Amino acid sequence: MRVQLTKRLLDRQIIDADGRLVGRVDDIEFAIDDEGYPYVDCLLTGQRVLGERVGGWIGRALVAIADRFVDDPPVPPVRISVSLIDRMDSAVRLRVRAADLPASPLEVWLRRHLIDRIPGAHRASG
Repeated sequence: MRVQLTKRLLDRQIIDADGRLVGRVDDIEFAIDDEGYPYVDCLLTGQRVLGERVGGWIGRALVAIADRFVDDPPVPPVRISVSLIDRMDSAVRLRVRAADLPASPLEVWLRRHLIDRIPGAHRASG
């Protein structure tokens, strides 16, 4: 049976256990099992991996922007293990909260250099 993963997974929204948007599936990472068979290991999300997939001048611009806003380029993608997937329908739905996932390097940089400098940024919203 042939499965077309690009049609099934790429660009699908990734939703956490609380219904919050985590990102979109920008690429798929494979691994090889002990018998030599490939399997989907992780879903990748992030501006750099999207730029690499898109290619051309738009892709290069996405990669350049992603690398500009991190302290230690190149910016790695966020890897979401397939073991964290609860189900797939119109979106990829995770069984964990977004806070339990690795933070996006771009998001970390923006928080440290921009959001944290806004007066009142650390107060809880109510």
